[in-house]
Amino acid sequence: MTLVEVTEVRLNTQLDCLQVILKGASSAALDRKAAPDKWSAVQNLAHLARYHEVFLERLERIRTEDRPEIARYSAEADRAWPEWSQLPLEEVLARLFGLRAQLVALVGELPESSASRTAIHSTFGEMNVALWTEFFLLHETHHLYRVFQLAR
Repeated sequence: MTLVEVTEVRLNTQLDCLQVILKGASSAALDRKAAPDKWSAVQNLAHLARYHEVFLERLERIRTEDRPEIARYSAEADRAWPEWSQLPLEEVLARLFGLRAQLVALVGELPESSASRTAIHSTFGEMNVALWTEFFLLHETHHLYRVFQLAR
């Protein structure tokens, strides 16, 4: 299996852990914040869903622009974040899984010529689509771990 195939497998399956993580977690636990300025489990999931939209936009730029420069994403600077941060769990999950299906389809349909295209991240430098996808998945893993912690 190639590295690209491994990344695609994770893209297809990484969110499967939510069924286990969320099972038995109370609404109070999922809405609780560890500190007033930190996100709840639901807000971490909302961030992941919103970041799917951001990543889909980034992939479109990589596909259509020559080596675009892409700034670091910050939810706090995102005008859409306040609305996303207030969504109930059911809506967050519906959006998250719907956007994931779009992302899986897009990545799976990318022609080889698009897969080798690059963009320049403000911190990590030039990366191709496979590396951008890996970066996306690693970021997602961090937030899934936070959801796991907060749900307990």
